[in-house]
Amino acid sequence: MKFLNFKSIFFIATLSICFLIKNTASAQAIEKTSQGVHFTSQGMDIQIEFYTNNIVRVYKTPSGVPYNKKSLSVVKLPKSVKVKFDAKGEITLLESNTLQVQVNAESGGITFYDTSGKLLLKDKDYGTQFTPLDDAGTPSYTVKEGFLLEKNEAIYGVGQIMDNKFNRRNSSHAMQNENMSTYSPYFMSVKGYAVFWDNYSISKFNDNPQELSFEGLGHCSDYYFMYGKNADGVIAQVRDLTGKAPMLPLWAFGFFQSKERYHTQDESLNVVKKYRELKIPLDVVIQDWRYWPEYNKSDSLWNSQSFDKERFPNPKQWANEIHKLNAKLLIVTWPGFGPKTDQRKEFDSKKMIINFDTWPPKSGARPYDVYNPEALDIYWRYLNKGIFSFIGNDGWWLDSTEPDHIDRKDSDYLLPTHLGSYRSVKNAYSLMHNKGIAVNQRKTNEAKRAVILTRSGFIGQQLYGSNTWSGDVVSSWEMLQKQIPAALNYTLMGIPNWNSDIGGFFAGHWKKDGGNKNPEFQELYVRWMQFGTFCPMMRSHGTDLPREIWNFGDRGTWCFDAQEKAINLRYSLLPYIYSTSWDVSHNSGTFMRPLIMDFASDPKTHDIGNEYLFGSSILVAPVTQYKTRKWPVYLPEGSNWYNFWTNEYLTGGQTVSTETEVDKIPLYIKSGSILPFGPKVQYSTEKKWDNLEIRIYPGANGEFVLYEDENDNYNYEKNLYSTIRFKWNDASKTLTIENREGSFPGIIKFRKFRIAIASKNQIFDGTHFEIIKTVSYSGRLVIVKL
Repeated sequence: MKFLNFKSIFFIATLSICFLIKNTASAQAIEKTSQGVHFTSQGMDIQIEFYTNNIVRVYKTPSGVPYNKKSLSVVKLPKSVKVKFDAKGEITLLESNTLQVQVNAESGGITFYDTSGKLLLKDKDYGTQFTPLDDAGTPSYTVKEGFLLEKNEAIYGVGQIMDNKFNRRNSSHAMQNENMSTYSPYFMSVKGYAVFWDNYSISKFNDNPQELSFEGLGHCSDYYFMYGKNADGVIAQVRDLTGKAPMLPLWAFGFFQSKERYHTQDESLNVVKKYRELKIPLDVVIQDWRYWPEYNKSDSLWNSQSFDKERFPNPKQWANEIHKLNAKLLIVTWPGFGPKTDQRKEFDSKKMIINFDTWPPKSGARPYDVYNPEALDIYWRYLNKGIFSFIGNDGWWLDSTEPDHIDRKDSDYLLPTHLGSYRSVKNAYSLMHNKGIAVNQRKTNEAKRAVILTRSGFIGQQLYGSNTWSGDVVSSWEMLQKQIPAALNYTLMGIPNWNSDIGGFFAGHWKKDGGNKNPEFQELYVRWMQFGTFCPMMRSHGTDLPREIWNFGDRGTWCFDAQEKAINLRYSLLPYIYSTSWDVSHNSGTFMRPLIMDFASDPKTHDIGNEYLFGSSILVAPVTQYKTRKWPVYLPEGSNWYNFWTNEYLTGGQTVSTETEVDKIPLYIKSGSILPFGPKVQYSTEKKWDNLEIRIYPGANGEFVLYEDENDNYNYEKNLYSTIRFKWNDASKTLTIENREGSFPGIIKFRKFRIAIASKNQIFDGTHFEIIKTVSYSGRLVIVKL
């Protein structure tokens, strides 16, 4: 990074007009720019700029020490925004059509309001601190940024934190991305705004009655204030600023099977074959570590991105056989390389290795410098030649993307990277690693959407099709419970794709009393699988005990049957899930929706982190205790609800005790919902959606948009897709199926919709509805009176 003369940067960038604001203490010069202001206060140069009507950037540096910041997360450039300026005494007022920003040039205080004058957030007077610091020989600072919130204001985000808390008020966190801990310096308020402090260093988050603060290492304090009025609006601003989430292929929403590890190509291939023989749906098998040669039984060839000739004698045929079984293959790759790999030798020769030991221990493996653009390209060159273009795999498992740090020493954090000391950029490691692979894969082959499973994350990573999993969590009821609020806070950072190892990773303590046949472990696994059914990725994985369904018993035993029921439910919901994925991509939507997203006006939702809406209609309340057959579920005020399994109709604003047999997860459907159900299949694309069941849940008006495309590739970005909008009028009991919009190769031109309607309090098995009308549809408007 380079220090530049501030005056040359600033005056080239903007044509400034100076005016004076006077107060009793002193005269502060405020320079008015086209979309903001610049001034000096409290020993800092401060620049405020509207990026959009809803996004304001605040950039602070020590006075006279300019710094040219290049963001790793922010992809948006400022848009032209009409900003009104006014001066009232010592206060300068900036206003767009949605936000007001008041600036106190004497104290450096900055206050955000909506246009009606409602207080949103205050950047604390005298709340920014720069403390000089020698950062591995480079002059730098410890930077602290403080804010003032209302006393009872609920906030969310900060990261995936395993403390079983949802509301992040009155908490402190060491923000250092590691296995199971994934942070970004960001928080969202229930008041409808968020702050992203654009800093990648090992940092601190602290909220107490005096202030909320971020503290980290850097040359500037750089944050973005985003106003969206509600959580959906905030997430739309986050994606506008740091990148939209691309569509994942349809198969990525099917069932994934994995374990640590399949030792040979035949072992994993036979797993797919057995699922097909049992007629249990499966879309993906994953190959974990050590498929590469093991030199002298050591790990010196760790992550060579090549295949052992004895255990994987014909990897291309292996991948082809998996594809012939209509399944997909993900391959693991790591950021660290053993000392005898070609990659390591090249990276070492070009000084592109960060010289600390990474996984596995005592192997000599070390991570590459992801902050160097050339290193990202070199990494892909080997990965593409050794795997992607060689065998044609379908996606990547990026393990250890924090990365793992073995035998760590304080001095390791001072090691150089392309962008400065390791400690100054550590938390963005996963972001850059994911970026290098996703961007390069698309350059190589646009026929396959990038699918990445990764163990860490940072704001902006949603741009690369990444799905973060919660890390190597232990198999316990307590840990299952912690997954839910951790996931919800993570997705409120604008990163929609998240999952966990179904059953938990470390399961060794369950080996007593039968392992996979231990009744408590079986129930834990089933309950975790039910939760996984309603996550963006449904993936079984772990060590110590194998996780394939037949290891738990045979068909006809409760554990086998409960798993099969959950997997079949996932596949029947694929039209709903894939349409939701379009909403996530096209409208900046969210898969896992904490209740505050849709029911913020109900204060009881502000601290509820153990249930959520999956998409717009399905309320999910995972069971996280052993032998529990009644589970309390809060039904938010503002809607009425149907028990998915019984059709019982209940009013919102109450907690209900829900019967929850071991094969049923508590699910409630919001009144006014329209849900499409797909055919029974063995993999996601086995059958066309030409005869869908459309379930209507009366009690309110509603609508649903059914999305379809070619199921993979990026042609949807060229408008090669179709949508069909369904509208329910509750008063007239009329379903309107509007004209289909759009087209793509292979579109279904003629189809049937089987219409079913929920009958209040009609007790039934939720897997079956009575069809009351079948409608033929050729893409033209159809109105159905029910």
